[in-house]
Amino acid sequence: MQFFNSRMRILGIIPFLFFLFFSSSVLAQEITILDSDSGIPVVNIAIYNKDKSKTTISDQNGKCDLEVFERNEKITFKHISYEVYTTTKAQIGKKGNRVYLSLKAEELQEVVMSVSKWEQQKKHVPQKIESIDAQSISIATPQTSADLLQTSGKVFVQKSQLGGGSPMIRGFATNRLLLSVDGVRMNNAIFRGGNIQNVISIDPFTVKNTEVIFGPGSVIYGSDAIGGVMNFFTKNPHFSFTDSLAVSGRVDYRFASANNENTVHADLNLGKQKWASYTSFTYNNFDDLVMGKHGPDSYLRSNFAARRNGTDVLLENGDSRKQVTSGYDQFNFLQKVTYRPNTTWKYDLGLHYSETSDFSRYDRLIRPDNSGDGLRSAEWFYGPQKWFMGNLQITKKGKNKFYDGVKLTTAYQHFEESRNERGFQDDERFTSQEKVDALSVNLDFENKKIGDLRLYYGAEYIFNKVHSQGSQKNIVSNETIDAASRYPDGATWQTFAGYINGEYQLKPNFTLLSGARYSQVWVDAQFDKTFYPFPFDEADLITGAFTGSLGFSWFPKADLQVTLNGSTGFRAPNIDDIGKIFDSEPGSVVVPNPELEPEYAYNAEMGIRKNFKDKLVLKGAAYYTYLVDALVRRDFTFNGESEIMFHGELSNVQAIQNAAKAYVYGFEFGLDAYFNDNWAVSSNLTLTEGTEEDDDGMDSPARHAAPTFADVHLIWKNQKVKADFFLNYNGEINYADLALSERSKAYIYASDSDGNPYSPSWYTLNFRSQYQISNALKATMSLENITNQRYRTYSSGIVAPGTNLILSLGYSF
Repeated sequence: MQFFNSRMRILGIIPFLFFLFFSSSVLAQEITILDSDSGIPVVNIAIYNKDKSKTTISDQNGKCDLEVFERNEKITFKHISYEVYTTTKAQIGKKGNRVYLSLKAEELQEVVMSVSKWEQQKKHVPQKIESIDAQSISIATPQTSADLLQTSGKVFVQKSQLGGGSPMIRGFATNRLLLSVDGVRMNNAIFRGGNIQNVISIDPFTVKNTEVIFGPGSVIYGSDAIGGVMNFFTKNPHFSFTDSLAVSGRVDYRFASANNENTVHADLNLGKQKWASYTSFTYNNFDDLVMGKHGPDSYLRSNFAARRNGTDVLLENGDSRKQVTSGYDQFNFLQKVTYRPNTTWKYDLGLHYSETSDFSRYDRLIRPDNSGDGLRSAEWFYGPQKWFMGNLQITKKGKNKFYDGVKLTTAYQHFEESRNERGFQDDERFTSQEKVDALSVNLDFENKKIGDLRLYYGAEYIFNKVHSQGSQKNIVSNETIDAASRYPDGATWQTFAGYINGEYQLKPNFTLLSGARYSQVWVDAQFDKTFYPFPFDEADLITGAFTGSLGFSWFPKADLQVTLNGSTGFRAPNIDDIGKIFDSEPGSVVVPNPELEPEYAYNAEMGIRKNFKDKLVLKGAAYYTYLVDALVRRDFTFNGESEIMFHGELSNVQAIQNAAKAYVYGFEFGLDAYFNDNWAVSSNLTLTEGTEEDDDGMDSPARHAAPTFADVHLIWKNQKVKADFFLNYNGEINYADLALSERSKAYIYASDSDGNPYSPSWYTLNFRSQYQISNALKATMSLENITNQRYRTYSSGIVAPGTNLILSLGYSF
């Protein structure tokens, strides 16, 4: 009996012990805190509840015990370098007792990739580089990557139509700027001197960060990088740091009232310890854009061309602020796969695809006819703009006799575009269709073995082949015949180059950066004389270019930085330069010119940055660029004739020629003030002046020298909310300072008191905000152009949006 009682007492204790064990296991919850990007444990993370009555801190292994907290109590994780994160013990338990923290944007900006293709401390780089991080992109909710650049306040963007965006940097644009995606050159052999819209093929939802190099970048990037380089780095797949499959993703919806935009986006990440996958889809639907109420009446769209009963007629626009036929659709897809078998090797595969619907070139649809009462064109639209890129990158890290890191990047790109135009009450529609196949191979090395000298060097090969066809269709009979193509069909452009770049830390506060590159470029084009009696059969150009850079970054005091940099850049003639046949403007036609040489730029810049006790940061830069043998459009002769018939109209003959010099200089200022943890002010101001000089010594304003532009932001933020009230400003360009090529486009400009075209100054007041509803749910609301100004950005065909309400909702899982 005693044994039985003893046994019962023991059995009675077991549930009590089990309860104690279970309770302690729930309360004593050990977790690991990791960096979301690298998976490395994060030390010294402060963890506390709402009133900070309970606190703990992560150890050297990123671990800590949450025993003091209740199961469903709100817990905050905070670190000076990471974004604040709030959750509960229960939610952490569901995620395997792991917490992933993201670096703050300002911490990410300290390292840049663009100058050497390897990570470098930004403070060591003498060139001006601006980073646009994922957090800035998230709150700005840009419609396209062109808008992404514009919202930075440091890049000017021109738009000929809603489906467009042509950046201007330091007086240069289009084929004098270089676009790069994940380290792959996007510029191809038919990038033109006129405004281009290829940047909209990059989906802003997939952009992790963007780095903009101001000034020549030819040492690393070769031809075209005269005015600057825009590097877009897309999001990478995330690995799992446990044995199980990590699944995460995001769904977004965005609406904008000015063009009735509806955008949906979804992405999915699958990760194991050695491989990871990232998949993204985005669909945009943009309706016709509505301009503002207050501004020049000449910007209004009073009528538009339409086809009625087999003939073209002018219809009155019921809403003259609505820019009829400016809307379009776009689809973007991205698939990235990363395989990392060990800490030495990494393999990255990326597949990018973008396609638009047809979209109108709005500035051509509002051109008046010779009488001034009607319209010149009944139709002028681009066919679907398509871009595919497949790139494979293999990276090896580790000590070697010749390198500490090596990276092989191979890529294939396919571009498609077409132009379709038909004159008012003309039954003939002229179409040109272009396709470009582009192959590239880059081999880049990093070597930091020689004391304080860190070397970067490599080689590059690029091959482009252009396919071009022309046709002419009678829209009444549906009969289609061949017509002259825009470019010589089958033309090729290729380049081979080698470079070396060195970073030498002469003293702890003084870094010297220098580099050199030699590029060889081959152009081959065969001209078809079926439609035009060309006085030549082919263009066979072989050109070489040597470029270099030298600069330093100096900290005379810990809170003062001075930079000085000199560099050269070049642009070799491409297929668009030597072989284009195109109606460049009313009454003029561009003809081929196979006798061209590269243009060269010589640049000097100085920068200064002063930090006043982390409360006020002032930044300034001044630069001067001299361009020689500039490739510009000038009057020409074709078989001895200064005028020829083109599309049924007698047209002045022009061609791209090495016929000018250009001088561009300017100043850039920035200010960041931090009043406390909640309030801050940020401001930027850019002034640019540019002049072109022809062979006769005659000066004229440079076409791509943007007007003075500035922004001022008043920012308030706390743990969950960020609000930004800001002003955007553009200065005036009067008639005397308007480029000669722009003066002939009076229909896109306002008229001054003398009746001459000019670009008026304008400003907008704007507000944007973001609310972190939970760790998973984020809402963004913006109200742009609050005072409903009617304005046209300089050189743009389409008028900017009026008051625009933008709503966005994103859910992460």
